[in-house]
Amino acid sequence: MDDRRTQFLLSEKELPQAWYNLAADLPFPVEPPLHPGTLQPIGPADLAPLFPMALIEQEVSTRRFVDIPGEVLDVYRMWRPTPLVRARRLEAAIGTPARIYYKYEGTSPPGSHKPNTAVAQAYYNKKEGIRRLATETGAGQWGSALSMACAAFGLECSVYMVRVSYEQKPYRRSLMQVYGADVVPSPSPRTAVGRAILEQNPDSPGSLGIAISEAVEDAAGHADTHYSLGSVLNHVLLHQTVIGLEARRQMELAGDYPDYVIGCCGGGSNFGGLSFPFLADRLEKKGQTAGGKRPAVIAVEPSACPTLTRGTYAYDFGDTVGVTPLVKMFTLGHKFVPAGIHAGGLRYHGDAPLVSALYKHGLIGAAAHPQVAVFEAARLFTRAEGILPAPESAHAIKQAVDIAVRCREENREAVILFGLSGHGHFDLAAYDALLNGTLADYEHPEEELRRALAELPQVPVAWPAAGEVAAGREGGG
Repeated sequence: MDDRRTQFLLSEKELPQAWYNLAADLPFPVEPPLHPGTLQPIGPADLAPLFPMALIEQEVSTRRFVDIPGEVLDVYRMWRPTPLVRARRLEAAIGTPARIYYKYEGTSPPGSHKPNTAVAQAYYNKKEGIRRLATETGAGQWGSALSMACAAFGLECSVYMVRVSYEQKPYRRSLMQVYGADVVPSPSPRTAVGRAILEQNPDSPGSLGIAISEAVEDAAGHADTHYSLGSVLNHVLLHQTVIGLEARRQMELAGDYPDYVIGCCGGGSNFGGLSFPFLADRLEKKGQTAGGKRPAVIAVEPSACPTLTRGTYAYDFGDTVGVTPLVKMFTLGHKFVPAGIHAGGLRYHGDAPLVSALYKHGLIGAAAHPQVAVFEAARLFTRAEGILPAPESAHAIKQAVDIAVRCREENREAVILFGLSGHGHFDLAAYDALLNGTLADYEHPEEELRRALAELPQVPVAWPAAGEVAAGREGGG
């Protein structure tokens, strides 16, 4: 292992040519999505009004690898492969014997990991003859990515942006508009869903669940429009595995293998994209990774939106109103509206079915952290490594720092890999709040969580009923 090397880079020729499908290697079945009306397993015809057939096929595919189309690779080459960096200065600042690496996705044009699936989704929709895409966005990373992707393939784009983020992040909104997107604060008077919510609460801060409801209503009401989702669904996590596939090769260049793989987790796309190819090592070799290692894979969430660590494993809607299919996931209830924390991309009531199933079966762990401590870790990282992280990414940094501190205290070595899913250049208002002392923590009272969970839909006896409340745990497997 090189004692001085910091960056581990791949050439364009080494860009992965296929996405990895974790579903092909799972040792257990994942419960099927259910139709919101009949509560029976959903079929391709039910999804056709919202998604192109190619994405529907990927959603249910059991193929281990799915080829990346050449047109998608051509756009990927604008920024991929992305760097893997040894955080030597952070290690020194902590005084830890641990070796810390991060996979940096902030080099993409919009500044996050989101274009990995946005480009693919825009391509498949364009190929099917769709003219416009409707979507939601929290922090604005996904909306920016889809706006860029639509511009690349000549599609129109309508983005329903969670109102609190719309107000907190005006320049992210401006970026989407520069790409050519129509950006609407959600809840909005443009849809029946938005109007109903505004009647009940004119000052609603919005949520990703509400914005999803509006975007789905928009798409379903226009024949030339499809809906596009930036996280949660199987095909989205599939596209993101380009991150982990590159990272595995780069860790080989570094002569290391991670003991910990860490990612922030809202819906699960960044987390799954980095971690799934490493989980493949375990599943492929029946519990043994390269060198006999078993990395602890940790999903990190805000304590103000603790879906894995305080949620319930149950069938639930992906949106607030209940028009999307029901999926089995860890959820806080589709009516849950998180506090207006700055990590807008993590303010979602549920987790991806694949991520949820992995957590349920003990193959991954989870941790939750409060906002102020997360931003303090981000400040430490910025002063050491020079990059200002997105608030979402800062959750992974916080977990990595905590483990590195424990390694120092226990005088033990470990290899830590975390996903730096995007930069925080559009999040300076949040950092300003940290600097002037107005940044605050918030944790929802247990009674508030119970009220939201009480509104979970009732599924037929033939399908798995809601599970027990999940207990937070750090390690996986």
